Amino acid sequence: MKTLHFDCFAGISGDMTLGALVDLGVDEKQVRKELDRLNLAGWSIEFVKDERCGVTGTRAIVNIEDCVPHEHHHDDEIGRGHNGHSSWRDIRTLIERSGIASGAARRAIDIFSRIAAAEAEVHGVPIDDVTFHEVGALDSIIDIVGSAVCLDILKPQRITSSEIELGGGEVKCAHGILNVPAPATLKLCEGLPVRTGGFNKEMTTPTGAAILAASVDSFVPSASFKQIKTAYGIGTRKLDKANVLAVSWREEPAQAGGQFYAQDCGQPRDDNWISDNWISEELIMLETNVDDMTGEAFGFLMDRLFEAGALDVTFTSCVMKKSRPGIIVSVLCPPLKLKQIRSVIFEKSSAIGFRETTVRRISLPREQHSIKYGAGNAEIKTVFLDEKRKRSKIEYRDREKLACKKDISLNEAEDLIKHEYGDI
Repeated sequence: MKTLHFDCFAGISGDMTLGALVDLGVDEKQVRKELDRLNLAGWSIEFVKDERCGVTGTRAIVNIEDCVPHEHHHDDEIGRGHNGHSSWRDIRTLIERSGIASGAARRAIDIFSRIAAAEAEVHGVPIDDVTFHEVGALDSIIDIVGSAVCLDILKPQRITSSEIELGGGEVKCAHGILNVPAPATLKLCEGLPVRTGGFNKEMTTPTGAAILAASVDSFVPSASFKQIKTAYGIGTRKLDKANVLAVSWREEPAQAGGQFYAQDCGQPRDDNWISDNWISEELIMLETNVDDMTGEAFGFLMDRLFEAGALDVTFTSCVMKKSRPGIIVSVLCPPLKLKQIRSVIFEKSSAIGFRETTVRRISLPREQHSIKYGAGNAEIKTVFLDEKRKRSKIEYRDREKLACKKDISLNEAEDLIKHEYGDI
């Protein structure tokens, strides 16, 4: 299985991620083309070769208005609400209305939603009222959406990461001097393997932490793999240690023992493996019986669970005590997302308890890629068996978007996409 691996020995930020992924081989012209679909003025981006402590890679430099390069660390990200796009609601609307590939849009919204949730908890405000101090700036929008675009182009079958270096010392922000790691970064890294003290600077920004939290499938302290290609994203600051983010393509052998950190205990577990035919994963099933919520409340709950990282959510009718009709809420999630899912169930539903069961899911390898047809873009999901394509399907949201635009049925929208694009 082709795996994309992040080595965060010097931390991670949005610009380092974008630079590393371009250094790995993503066409910078394609990145610019997708970013232009945001329809935002006042910015430009350049990718330049640079080095830190003899390590050569790519540095992503976002220029705002007067074309002054913006340095990326926590101090610079705070309090720069360029173009008015500073609230979570504004940013979400901006991305949803853009023409970027649907897979990239979903990932970018996921990254921003995690930062919004962290900021809401740190500052004690409702999530929809969050105003981004660290990531509301235009340059951070470019970093996050650009990184999401790159990951959508690369389409790794699996994403892994090392433990994350957070740094040390202090950082100046809009609210004063804070110890490193900053509160939002700590919140975003809950349940993830981290270390501190390797540097006396802030090395992981909220943006970098959110990218990892939204994208990484497993945090691996060690693994057996074939190294294919390594690239580097260059950080802004010149330190006495290499300020770079390493990313690499790896080929994991069949039945590789994948290790990941469980959200609650932080201990590695050998319970995921990959064969030539399918993927086996140890997941968590949460279930609760509810009899005092409306249909609208259940719909709201489902959306929040998926935003928190649920892999599947189902509602099943049942009969409860005293013959009351009820609903069984079933949620499937990876161990790394367990804490977030528990919080959503308690905060967004009337449940006062739930059951948890460890389950093993067997699934076929899948890939997603974007296609361009006459009326726009669509995301295609393809599953494989014995390394051969078994079937492909156009994502529902892309069919729905076209159906609404043309005032036609979902089936007609699918037929139109196939007719204009060809065989999928």
